[in-house]
Amino acid sequence: MSTVLITGCSSGFGLETVKLFLEKGWKVVATMRQPKADILPTSANLVVLPLDVTDPGSIARALDQAGEIDVLVNNAGFGAAVPIELIEPDTARQLFETNTLGTLAMLQAILPGFRERRSGVVINVTSTVTLKPLPLVSVYRASKAAVNALTESLAVEMEPFGVRVHIVLPGRSPETNFGNNAMPHLRGLDNPDYKPLIEGMIARFRDDTGPVTHAADVAVAVWRAATDPHAPLRIPAGEDAVQWMAEAE
Repeated sequence: MSTVLITGCSSGFGLETVKLFLEKGWKVVATMRQPKADILPTSANLVVLPLDVTDPGSIARALDQAGEIDVLVNNAGFGAAVPIELIEPDTARQLFETNTLGTLAMLQAILPGFRERRSGVVINVTSTVTLKPLPLVSVYRASKAAVNALTESLAVEMEPFGVRVHIVLPGRSPETNFGNNAMPHLRGLDNPDYKPLIEGMIARFRDDTGPVTHAADVAVAVWRAATDPHAPLRIPAGEDAVQWMAEAE
């Protein structure tokens, strides 16, 4: 039985990916900062562990309990929508600590085992906001674009060792906590120049019409990356993500 470890499983993409892999008969190690077993399916193949990707000790403890892993899905992260002029330095640091350096820390913990066994799959979940410039998500976009660049180089480094590496790029999803998690970091509604732009952004986050990405789309894209040896490096997840990637190419 193959084993997948997924970070950031408390909601949205991570939670749906857990469900899909369990349905497919895999052993799933579902991790989150504060475990909530009641939100996950009941299964003998499910292990729920606490994991904070910004804490090296937490990573070491989780991997020690998880045992041998075949597929790593780096999904943990958070967003913030703030004008560059107004973003708090602490918020900018947290975005890179979690989204970029947290991914790097997980890779450095997992890769030695993959390299030694000459097998394994790494899947980094980023975002289609990296494909074109957008207002208000600049630092979030930069943190995810850094993961894209890191992953592209990692794919080259790992190829000689039989380790596959992929990027899954979701589009805009009304089914995630991105908007809610971003709101505490919001700045600029009291600024007459930025207020219209920010209000428009909030409305778009809440709009579930038109092409969007569903959590199930991301789970299917991750499944493809994990199981298809011919899957491309970059895999869009969601109807809007497919459109954006086509436009970017």
